[in-house]
Amino acid sequence: QVQFVESGGGVVLPGGSLRLSCTASGVILNNYAIGWFRLGPGKERVGVSCISRGDGNKYYTDSVKGRFTISRDNAENTVYLQMNGLKPEDTAVYYCAAEPFGCQLHEPYDYWGQGTQVTVSS
Repeated sequence: QVQFVESGGGVVLPGGSLRLSCTASGVILNNYAIGWFRLGPGKERVGVSCISRGDGNKYYTDSVKGRFTISRDNAENTVYLQMNGLKPEDTAVYYCAAEPFGCQLHEPYDYWGQGTQVTVSS
């Protein structure tokens, strides 16, 4: 059974950091492009970052460039999203998603996790 599970969300002060994890089971993560998306309150779900399969090229939406870093640990079958300098507007449910072809910051993706809540508030 193919499954992707996110973890690492929480409540953090503005300027703080969190590291989200997306762990796969039933598939080899390196065979998929992995995207991170977020659904903020009253907003549409949007792509935040993605890492391509194989060569691991990385892409970020403009609003997180320089603050977020995506990485992959093949031994752990996990993709991470390190988030630094968090802002209240980063508050959202964060989802990881996987698809077997190209890395893209928009849907569709074939597989989705259940999401993890990130709240940035003072």
